[in-house]
Amino acid sequence: MALITATNVARSFGQHDIFDQISINIPHGARIALVGPNGAGKTTLLNILAKRDEPTKGTLTYAKGLRIGFLPQEAQLELSNDTESLRNEMLLAFNSLIVQEQKLREMADALANAPDDETLLQEYGEAQHKFEAEGGYEYSRQIDIVLSGLGFDEVDYRRPIAQLSGGQKTRALLARLLLEDPDLLILDEPTNHLDIEAIEWLEAWLKSFKGALLVVSHDRYFMDNVVNHIWELMFGRLEEYRGNYKKYVQQRDERHARVLIEFERQQEFIANEEEYIRRNIAGQNTRQAQGRRKRLERYLQDEAILRPREQKALRVHIHAKVRSGDKVLMTRNLAIGYHDDNIPLFQVPDITLYRGECAALIGANGTGKSTFLKTVLGQLHPLSGETRLGSGVEIGYFAQAHEGLKQDSTILDEILRVRNLPIGEARSYLASFLFSGDDVYKPISTLSGGERGRVALAKLALGGANLLLLDEPTNHLDILSQEILETVLSEFNGTILLVSHDRYLISDLATQIWALHVPRKPGEGSTEMVVYEGPYNEYLAWRDAQNVPLSITQAKPEIKAISSVQINSPSKNNGKPPLSAYQRKKRLEQVEDRIHYLEGELVNLSGALEEASASGNVAEVIQLGSAYTSAEDELNTLMEEWEVLLSE
Repeated sequence: MALITATNVARSFGQHDIFDQISINIPHGARIALVGPNGAGKTTLLNILAKRDEPTKGTLTYAKGLRIGFLPQEAQLELSNDTESLRNEMLLAFNSLIVQEQKLREMADALANAPDDETLLQEYGEAQHKFEAEGGYEYSRQIDIVLSGLGFDEVDYRRPIAQLSGGQKTRALLARLLLEDPDLLILDEPTNHLDIEAIEWLEAWLKSFKGALLVVSHDRYFMDNVVNHIWELMFGRLEEYRGNYKKYVQQRDERHARVLIEFERQQEFIANEEEYIRRNIAGQNTRQAQGRRKRLERYLQDEAILRPREQKALRVHIHAKVRSGDKVLMTRNLAIGYHDDNIPLFQVPDITLYRGECAALIGANGTGKSTFLKTVLGQLHPLSGETRLGSGVEIGYFAQAHEGLKQDSTILDEILRVRNLPIGEARSYLASFLFSGDDVYKPISTLSGGERGRVALAKLALGGANLLLLDEPTNHLDILSQEILETVLSEFNGTILLVSHDRYLISDLATQIWALHVPRKPGEGSTEMVVYEGPYNEYLAWRDAQNVPLSITQAKPEIKAISSVQINSPSKNNGKPPLSAYQRKKRLEQVEDRIHYLEGELVNLSGALEEASASGNVAEVIQLGSAYTSAEDELNTLMEEWEVLLSE
């Protein structure tokens, strides 16, 4: 039996129908993502399935004893008590084990007073075995693993819930739900308040989760890694697709094209029939024409298909008006931080960003990514060193919090601040960003996060800059808008410095990765920037092979952290200008340091492989073998580069 079966479910609010005739089931072990445009009713459907709302029509059937864990977007309302500490909130997931633990203590005290009571001793042994089998000796460790995995520090564990931010409260509820281990997890935008490393941790957890999963997410990379079915809710109807997000996109486009062809054939048939009826209704073939008219009327009523409806989409074009010089952004001895603290958030290796490239700055929340952008903009002074812009560089900035928008201005006012367009032309321009009619007169203060994002994008596109500094540009955008923006940015004729948690966007755009690696524990050094000159997929392979420390605690061997360095991708060949004598000398030093490190790492991996082989640990042998191969490949590539550098 399915966990949940819904039959002909509908939901209306007054005269407005949200969706109708939805029949679905959630089987055991399901991995389902619910997608659709903002306002399609995804959250409403989740609330109905989670028993938080009632359908207007239809029936729902639930498996007996079904335990549902539900993460709403307003998660702070679901937490137990604002005065409780974060750790005590997690203990609620283990109430039954805590009761058993208390009983074991009481039985142990009783045994201390009556050590010869065999009946009590047997009862204690049985209770202890049950406690151990249900994870009684592991739940404290599980709490630490989950809280750390979702980005909490140990200092947060004792903080009252009331002191947590909205995003932290959402993560706290998500942590408790994971620890409760329900039969079905229903998650509404679980990655909204997670950085990339925490999302990666969550993906790994969900892959091993034995229950079923239904998730609403705008994170396409997350859906590719976690789900195997897609439910698309659009225009009040739900369609099912097999596979992850990537396969869904392919099937969706094929299905839409097929229906469009069928519709066009139908229209041709209807036109031919109508033409025959028009020519013959008053002639010798009037009876045949009348018969055809009746058949056509029945066809139009019972069999005809409607033109496939399409979601309204952004029509964005971003083009640099002026070509910049080859070198766009340069840093030298740069330290990022605030002068009030006078403690660097991180040091930046000397880097040069060239025209046409896209650098993705990634790392945990709070590591200083936005601070780096503001330093490049000149809004903050570096603690030391400098950033320099190349010749002809004009910056366009998209702020994560959209702080460049004036709260008391209208949407139209914001556009006219960028360029003094005629009102009709400005309104037409805003229509391409889905602001039509009187929408253009809405004050910024009344807009949703997604609407503010579209205003900020409209201003950015109108500016004509050739260096775009983008801080989370896909936040609050629905999936179709993300896809469109991704295409637009990939065709941009300038240079991009991108801060984002959207790994699909990073994978598609980035030519190099600037990664901020956070030490595992306090006192293990400062945050370090690693510059990897290559695309995201190559960076991930390199990172995994090196076991670069993450800011989350995982079951990985402790290794020495990599310092702030620049790593060249083996496949990097983007036609940069030749290195100067200074750059060649510096690069040679970096390559030699890296070669020395890799040679030592290969010795360590070889020893670890021998130990794993001797112990028969197949999984570890595979992992270490992959790491050895990657390190060996990188060493060979660097040796080739070293020889070239010496010969120049």
